[in-house]
Amino acid sequence: MSRKMDLIKIGEINYTNIWPILYHFPKKKFENQIQFVSGVPTKLNKALSEGELDMAPISSFAYAESFRNYVLFPDLSVSSFGKVNSILLFHKKPLEQIVNRKIALPTTSATSVNLLKIIIHKFYHGNPEYCYSTPQLDEMMKEAEGALLIGDDAIQAKWANSQYEVTDLGELWTNLTDSWMTFAVWAVRKDIADHNPKMVQHIFSLLKQSKEFGLNDKKEMIKEAQARIGGSESFWIKYFSELSHDFGQLQKNGLKLYYQFAREMNLIPEQVPIQMWTNQALSKL
Repeated sequence: MSRKMDLIKIGEINYTNIWPILYHFPKKKFENQIQFVSGVPTKLNKALSEGELDMAPISSFAYAESFRNYVLFPDLSVSSFGKVNSILLFHKKPLEQIVNRKIALPTTSATSVNLLKIIIHKFYHGNPEYCYSTPQLDEMMKEAEGALLIGDDAIQAKWANSQYEVTDLGELWTNLTDSWMTFAVWAVRKDIADHNPKMVQHIFSLLKQSKEFGLNDKKEMIKEAQARIGGSESFWIKYFSELSHDFGQLQKNGLKLYYQFAREMNLIPEQVPIQMWTNQALSKL
């Protein structure tokens, strides 16, 4: 797909988990050069794949599906080593008792849906019936023994929940594998990186700067999260502190393991190279 290169379109996950990277990005200063498009992960995955966006934080699983068209920015992700606090499986009975029952999955997720499938198949040897649903916990649990929610939907459902057990998939993955889990990566279309390298470099620098500001001073971000989503200051301090937005070797190693398991289960058709963007150079790690 070809279109004018003078306006860069960037996806923006409409969950708080991306805020530490984007909250301080100077959008107004570059509104004639950069357009942000907000959406849930599955919407951004599709838009980037179809060339409607030039770059975006997308589901790690979506990168695996279209890696030939993308390179990844270093140092930017949504990852965890242990609790992620917003990728949550709600279940009526202990997890081992529902792995052959019906589990409802959200239409908003790609990485987490397949992470759950990997965990249940590989570590619990289960074969549940999966169904997809809008991310509304009460509706999902009417016909299922378990329900997966992600992002702010998961956070708010946990606050309101008083009857279901809750499993944090980030924590469970780390307990089972002793590895990091990377839920979202920052992908750039290769054609954009090739044809507009100076602007891509500039945007990467701005994202890195915004991330540094976001991690060093969370007060304003936390106040807005409370106003929009709810919750206590202490919750958001813990939430943003336990999330990681780095994408170094440890995160890559965890992602490679995820892709290995996904390949073994035929969730993806082939081995996935993690292709990094670096000053127009393409390196396969």
